[in-house]
Amino acid sequence: MSLESVKEHFSKWNRESDVLEFETSSATVDEAAETIGVIPHRIAKTLSFRGENEQAILVVTAGDAKIDNKKFREQFGYKARMLTKDEVLEQTGHAIGGVCPFGLKNELAIYLDLSLKRFETVFPACGSTNSAIKLTIAELAEYSSASEWVDVCKGWEESDIQLVG
Repeated sequence: MSLESVKEHFSKWNRESDVLEFETSSATVDEAAETIGVIPHRIAKTLSFRGENEQAILVVTAGDAKIDNKKFREQFGYKARMLTKDEVLEQTGHAIGGVCPFGLKNELAIYLDLSLKRFETVFPACGSTNSAIKLTIAELAEYSSASEWVDVCKGWEESDIQLVG
């Protein structure tokens, strides 16, 4: 169902046929990078956190970025607590390994981390453990209906990877 809901989501922009489905797993950043043939940094990973009132929030980051707990708390006003596997499925409709900000079961707040802005294009998952789509940063922001850009990650600033197509 998840992959279908994502394709339906992309049909609003006639992009459903751009969803890539693979024979091999793209469930982790490294698997996705190997399957697609790009550096791991360009995989747009979607992380699920417990927000206020038990409503999840999603933060999409570059593949090489890690959540910085201090920055997260400063941005959102509470501690970064990731959802359990069951909570992720319940809140997003997507299983771990296919979580993305598209075709969601519930309307959730979505944030894009600045770590993504180094790239012209990135590859987020599409609701399954063997799917992705190539999007520009502007398309990612538009198609995800992201609330805002945030700075809640660390570990990527040292990278010499800049604006890779």
